Amino acid sequence: MNRILPSLRGPGRTIVFGAILTILAIGGTFLLDPYRNFQLATIAAAFCTVAGLTLLVGQSGQLSLGHAALMATGGYGYALSANALTEAGIAGAPRLLLSLFVAILAAGALGLLLGLAAARLRGPYLAGVTLALVIAVPAVTAVFSGVFRGDQGLQISYDGVPEALSAIIALEQWQAWVAVIVAGVVVTTLTVLRGGSLGLRMRAVRDDETAARLNGVAAAQVKVTAFVVSAVAAGAGGAVLCFVTQSVSPGAYTLAFSLLLLVAAVLGGLGSIGGAAIGSALIVMLPWLIGTATSALPLPTEVAQRLAGNLPVLVFGALLIITMLVRPGGLASLRIRSAISRTKNDSGPKKDSHSKKEALHVTAITAPADRDSRHGIRRRDRARRLQHSRPGRS
Repeated sequence: MNRILPSLRGPGRTIVFGAILTILAIGGTFLLDPYRNFQLATIAAAFCTVAGLTLLVGQSGQLSLGHAALMATGGYGYALSANALTEAGIAGAPRLLLSLFVAILAAGALGLLLGLAAARLRGPYLAGVTLALVIAVPAVTAVFSGVFRGDQGLQISYDGVPEALSAIIALEQWQAWVAVIVAGVVVTTLTVLRGGSLGLRMRAVRDDETAARLNGVAAAQVKVTAFVVSAVAAGAGGAVLCFVTQSVSPGAYTLAFSLLLLVAAVLGGLGSIGGAAIGSALIVMLPWLIGTATSALPLPTEVAQRLAGNLPVLVFGALLIITMLVRPGGLASLRIRSAISRTKNDSGPKKDSHSKKEALHVTAITAPADRDSRHGIRRRDRARRLQHSRPGRS
């Protein structure tokens, strides 16, 4: 990025670079078929959540096992507000933007409550609170079945392609566009926050909370802010997923899915936005690839059904163990470490040649003086020996 945008510095460069990547991703949708665009939209929704989770765990050091509940909050907030706006006669882009705002607001409010708990809890106690939250999602939807429709979930009104674009793109491509734009805004904002003063304070609290407090960092405020920011990102991901699938139900946000989000963050690399993109693509594409491979094999129906549910979990577990053994920094560290090694190899010979030139220059300057001084000492020694060797001197 430094080579592409050498004149920009700070957040401006991050924003411009994020806009360029978003435009490239939107242009890439023209090369994909409808199902691949649907997969791209799903990856973008997961990218929002995993990016917020990797910021929370990797930068502030707070473990969350309940980000699926935050996604469900965003999804239900989007569905309820979209249906209410449809009944009020509001449709199109205003309904999309208002529903997305309500989803983010609802997820941020829940994240604020979790952040207040995180300011007092840490380690397994905080993980237990977030774990209880994701387990409680089906119970909440069942108790308030009149609002959330229980296990069946909510269906939203049809969101078609705008009339201005209906002759150019299909529905799946339009959904991919919306998902990519929302993911671009969310992830760019997270990147700016991570590189600013908030990211610095989060890393200080993560490394040593006591030392951070002694240096004037409000640790409790930093923890609450980190949870709110991460929850807002997860809420945006849930809203995008609801927009793409046109529905939301508690069965889509289970404990297994919540753990899978954490696995994606760890596999990609905690604290790395690029690693979050890699992990999001893995949790969407790897089960599909495994299902495609198993369906192509001549297996009995019962065996194929068992593999369809258990084989992806087995593969993710094995991949997580191998990654932690080989690259503890995640898959994103592969590119970073190789780039560092190339930089060292490129800069090494230059430094050696420069030091050799300096040594030759110093030797050329000092050699005559040293030679003259040695010759002068030798001449004085020979003169003293001749004087002592003359007759009549004792």
